[in-house]
Amino acid sequence: MRITGVFLWTAASIAFAQALTVTPDHVLSDEPASVRASGLQPGERVTIRAELTDGAGAQWTAQADFVADDAGAVDTAKQAPAGGAYKEVSPLGLVWFMMPAQKNVAAYAAPRNLAPQTIGFELLRKGEKLASAHLQQDAVAEGVRRVVVRDGALRGVMFVPAGGERSAAVLVVGGSNGGAPTRQAAWLASRGFLALALAYFRYEDLPDQLEAIPLEYFQQGFTWLAARPEAMPGRLAVMGTSRGGELALQLGSMFPRIGAVVAYVPANVRFPACCRNTGGPAWTWTGRPLAYSLPRFRSPESEIQVERTRGPILMISGESDGVWNSWDMADDIVSRLKRHHFEYEFANLKYPHAGHASGRPEIRPTWHGAIRHPVSGRINNPGGTPKGDADSSSDSIPKVLAFLRKFADAR
Repeated sequence: MRITGVFLWTAASIAFAQALTVTPDHVLSDEPASVRASGLQPGERVTIRAELTDGAGAQWTAQADFVADDAGAVDTAKQAPAGGAYKEVSPLGLVWFMMPAQKNVAAYAAPRNLAPQTIGFELLRKGEKLASAHLQQDAVAEGVRRVVVRDGALRGVMFVPAGGERSAAVLVVGGSNGGAPTRQAAWLASRGFLALALAYFRYEDLPDQLEAIPLEYFQQGFTWLAARPEAMPGRLAVMGTSRGGELALQLGSMFPRIGAVVAYVPANVRFPACCRNTGGPAWTWTGRPLAYSLPRFRSPESEIQVERTRGPILMISGESDGVWNSWDMADDIVSRLKRHHFEYEFANLKYPHAGHASGRPEIRPTWHGAIRHPVSGRINNPGGTPKGDADSSSDSIPKVLAFLRKFADAR
């Protein structure tokens, strides 16, 4: 008897259907996601590769090898690589530890105008592509409203959270790069805070240098923000990075209506104008220059009187900061607050091996080379290692949000 159409399957001949998934596959830029491969043979070694095109058109990529578990699966949120771009368990280590494909790229550039970032992933077996998946990172949550601010002298962009309820307000100021710090403000609004990215130089018709900037301008800015109908009464904070961290601490020390300060890689003293020269004041008040310190001469009159702040202070710093010794200056601020028996909460989140990008509130490639300053033209190395910067962000993102939420909910 002849039998046709019957197939006898053995365990060795079963065809595995490989799949690659990212869960979730659509996130905000500060949210993790896990990359999972399935349909593999138990103990099989495979490669997962990630790649993206950044906001400047540069290609970035990373890959790592993984060994499938007894179920024939790989999960980056649970498994460390067996080799490749990074060593420890990290859900999006393939993003944190990307490298540029071209040699002339110094640092990752975020998508312009807060556009989404798309990251592609491929599952490979001995170089052969088995499956692919994508992750979309959004810089702004759905429903967040952008308002361009051109009110009198004020320039910037306000971000209004979705939902229509009144929110704690955060004035966000940038550093020596100038412009409006829209990415930080968009992040805050995506997490429920009313945020104004206030430009103060190198933006539209504002001054082209960080030089003799009147602090009355910022007073006008936070007064305007606090008066918005979207703002929760009595809940105003300020956030700044680098020279903006110096500025945030200065503003907090001067204006009692500012109830909380977040300062990334800050200074404990006022530094001079930047970046055309090394002299002259950066800040003025009532038409008079505020005292400042030079890199090799510290003026006691330039120390920021942080103890006058009427609310909690949180600082984020990196012990490998290559721009200035932010960790040391933040520790000096902690010491000063202790000496003056500061009555509010304060902390310095200090990260080993993190540089001047310490705590950046987004999951992005952290490798960088020497970077040309957009104002001075000088070449700077921000310092830090990719792992140090990645760890600082992973740890500080939830802590900064918790700090601000505690302030917003305070009675």
